[in-house]
Amino acid sequence: MEDEGLITTRVPRALEMKSKLFGYELPDLLLIFFNLAITNLVFGSTSFRYPLVWGTTLTLALFLYFAKKGRPDNYVQHLGEFLIRPAYFAAAGVDKIYRKFTGKVKNVSKKKY
Repeated sequence: MEDEGLITTRVPRALEMKSKLFGYELPDLLLIFFNLAITNLVFGSTSFRYPLVWGTTLTLALFLYFAKKGRPDNYVQHLGEFLIRPAYFAAAGVDKIYRKFTGKVKNVSKKKY
């Protein structure tokens, strides 16, 4: 039998690299283009369309670019989740959605199969 060496395969350097376009993550691009579409829909027919539509979009794009520089992936999403959460969590707090079981069950068939 012929002795074969170790079989190797070329692998890209960054397997977990996130998809980016022009330095923006995909949710950021969605936010920028959503802003562009909505402002164009509202202000597109006015005489202030260039500063309101393109100015706000360019300002948002530049703000996201410089605010996220050096930050981890999905920074804006995690920042939003952090700001929406309550300031503290009570371990022994009252459960507001708890309903006492009365023994009656609705919408259940009484047939036995």
